[in-house]
Amino acid sequence: MDHAADVPDVFDPRIYADGIPHGRYRALRDRHPVAWQAEPRIGGWPAGPGFWAVTRHADVVRVLRDHRTYSSWLGATQIRDPDPADLPFLRRTMLNQDPGKASGDHGRLRRLVARAFTPARVDAFAGRVRERARALLGAARDEAEGGSADLVRTVTDEYALLNLTDLLGVPAADRGLLLAWTVRIIGYQDPEDAPAPRLGPDGTPLNPRSPALLGEMFAYARELAAHKRAHPGDDVMTALALAGLDPAELEMFFFLLTVAGNDTVRSAAPGGLLALSRDPRAYRQLAGGRVPVDRAVEELLRVHPPVLSFRRTAAVDTELAGQRIRAGDKVVVFHASANHDERVFTDPGRLDLGRRPNPHVSFGDGPHVCLGAHFARLQLRTLYEEWCATMPAPEQAGPPRRLVSNFINGITRLPLRVSGPPR
Repeated sequence: MDHAADVPDVFDPRIYADGIPHGRYRALRDRHPVAWQAEPRIGGWPAGPGFWAVTRHADVVRVLRDHRTYSSWLGATQIRDPDPADLPFLRRTMLNQDPGKASGDHGRLRRLVARAFTPARVDAFAGRVRERARALLGAARDEAEGGSADLVRTVTDEYALLNLTDLLGVPAADRGLLLAWTVRIIGYQDPEDAPAPRLGPDGTPLNPRSPALLGEMFAYARELAAHKRAHPGDDVMTALALAGLDPAELEMFFFLLTVAGNDTVRSAAPGGLLALSRDPRAYRQLAGGRVPVDRAVEELLRVHPPVLSFRRTAAVDTELAGQRIRAGDKVVVFHASANHDERVFTDPGRLDLGRRPNPHVSFGDGPHVCLGAHFARLQLRTLYEEWCATMPAPEQAGPPRRLVSNFINGITRLPLRVSGPPR
């Protein structure tokens, strides 16, 4: 294995509190595109066996597309190994399955969600999404103290959550539950963002994705599905409740949609606004209509992908970028690194809102490409359009705070100036 002294660490979640480690990623892309990473004990979480970090765009795409060689089923999709007792449970969700009956029922489940998440159903929410963006931005402006506001607290958390719960058909009184569950599951590496972890008998933290910690969410999913069967509506949970799923499949769908569906926009929206605040020239292009908004959304997703990494497990002995990989080894792709690969993107450090082509991997690739990407793009496009129409140029009013995580590219605080005429 590659234990060269000049291989930088990209595992430690604390690194990401200071920003995406582009210097480290570039060093890996240039010298060690498939590099062995240690998994030391950090923050009470136990040490792991280590993994291969994949940082070049072509190799990331290869791993994501080749499910026969790089499996989601064998070890699930988080860097840290799950408790072996939890693995059968984790395999109930299509995220942790591979195409083909031998590794779950990925194709059938994905088709069910695709039918529930039709573009027509998503587009029917476009007017409501725009009204919500306008209302939340207006409220942030009206309630600003000293002309600035924390956009995460006042706008983007609510925006992502309420749009998702509308699409799912979650009653308004229950919406806070979904945010609490998301924070607990996504922010578990961050001592400030998530509640103190529950400890197992050996004193180590329990994985927040463990079935022992998801009982409340699953009970709610069953209750909501029963309600939808009795009172159907034009929403995703009604479609899933009537789709003939067994209870475990329904629970895991609700888990996946609640967490992934919420946190994609919850992470990407403040990331895009932060990028625009750092590049007034690019913002003027967007606000002045000199670049298409759809293209700008893709570039903002490239520079701030919602997900930093995803894990696969080698199903067979193989070779990637000249590195021999053994069956059973963990192989982790780094999306933010792939999105800045100079072999694919000209001047990748520059925010080019008109960039074309823009083959970023922020929504993944291959059989697990994000099914909610259309809805996420709709929300992001609408938010940026409404900001340009009603708000001043985004300008930082204080330092942002990033999530301590090597998985989610989150921003937990983003103070921006919100008072002043649109420009």
